[in-house]
Amino acid sequence: MFLKGDPGDALYGVRRGQIVITTTTDTGRQFTLNILGPGDIFGEIALLDGQPRSADAVASGHVELFMIRRSDFQDLLKRQPEITTRIIELLCERLRFSSERLEEASLLSLRSRLARRLLKLAEDFGGEVDITQEELSVLVGAGRETVNRQLQKWRKSGVVELGRARVKIIDTRRLQQEATERDRETE
Repeated sequence: MFLKGDPGDALYGVRRGQIVITTTTDTGRQFTLNILGPGDIFGEIALLDGQPRSADAVASGHVELFMIRRSDFQDLLKRQPEITTRIIELLCERLRFSSERLEEASLLSLRSRLARRLLKLAEDFGGEVDITQEELSVLVGAGRETVNRQLQKWRKSGVVELGRARVKIIDTRRLQQEATERDRETE
């Protein structure tokens, strides 16, 4: 869709499909910030401040989007200023999401972070999530091998089923219990 540094001229909404929001360091290391699905919007930062894009947005397979250009959005705000309240709420949502991710990375075990991310993905995409273990590892800030070990433990205990680039949640209740564990443990 766009790359970090591209002009910020529009806001996008996902009707169908998946958009992966990533950022890359100067050394080439990539970090997945979010995976978006139907009903999610992205590109709002550049839409509002007119600055270059702050991250990459990449379509994962076939997607259907809607788009609002910055100039049209500014005209809309002039005609309907009450929309600004919803925009402020959206920005607060994004800030809360970022704060939660930082808290998770600092305070929670890999098991809890992985359970939370799988539950969130299932909320957006259903109980069978099309995602690679590499993508999951980037989302939770751990090595692929470590994520694989935890997924295999859950597979053996009947929490998930694993397939090629797919995780199917079998025992949501157990995954929710894993997600609420608060004490950091050794990974």
